[in-house]
Amino acid sequence: MAETTGQMPGEAMSAPAARNSLGALSVLALAVAPQLIDFLGSLAGIIFRFGTRNPAQVLIDHISAFPLALRWIIGALPSAPEYVFTSLFGSAAQLTAVANKIGPASPDILLALIYSYPMIAIAIFTWFVRPRGPQDYYGGIALFGISLFALWASSDLQGMHGFSFGAGTAPRMFAVLLLGLGAAVALVGLVQDGPAMQRYSWRGPLFVMLGIVCFAASIRPLGLVVSGLASFLISALGSHETRWVEAIIVGVCLTIGCAVLFPYVLGLPMPLFPRFLVQ
Repeated sequence: MAETTGQMPGEAMSAPAARNSLGALSVLALAVAPQLIDFLGSLAGIIFRFGTRNPAQVLIDHISAFPLALRWIIGALPSAPEYVFTSLFGSAAQLTAVANKIGPASPDILLALIYSYPMIAIAIFTWFVRPRGPQDYYGGIALFGISLFALWASSDLQGMHGFSFGAGTAPRMFAVLLLGLGAAVALVGLVQDGPAMQRYSWRGPLFVMLGIVCFAASIRPLGLVVSGLASFLISALGSHETRWVEAIIVGVCLTIGCAVLFPYVLGLPMPLFPRFLVQ
């Protein structure tokens, strides 16, 4: 009997496995990340005087969107089957008529419906499970969240419903594919043994983002030649394995290629040299 239960005689039964609180909190933080970023952006706009949105009002709008989203769901339930059928097989005019019966939803409510509530549900599920492949599981959840956010961000574009084509057709198609891929990767990480979570390195993404910001801020005053080479070298700082002689050679070649491609081949009105030299 001891062999079949995995316990030796006299051994107390082991305590139940602890809940996966850290993983659940991480997914929950991801669920409210867009609202938090929007609030911090409005706060930075007031501090640095490049925006006029009231941070308190932004926070109130996002918080109130969660109960309003539930109320919107309750009100939309009677027309939900008709809406789903019309969105798949009906025309744009038929879909508009059904949507008018359901009633409009603000972008904050749609964000809660399309993105936050599904991610909160995943966070609750994560609380009760111990994934066997944590890196695959949480990576799949991240892909799942990105696809949901893409569906929300492109929800007001044309071509997002039925068989009509428009600006939203490609975002919807790729978001749905990414949604399925993320769910599959998370499922594999849940049921199969895989690598544990690795320590995240901030150096690479940090310097790549700094390079992008440098290019965006310096392209007009310094021109494509200087800003392109500078942004490439800043991005090269993201790896400790960078060999600077090779990096400079590659950067110069890429800069020359961009200087020929964008202004002359593609005809884009991009300044090549610093403004003070041209003047």
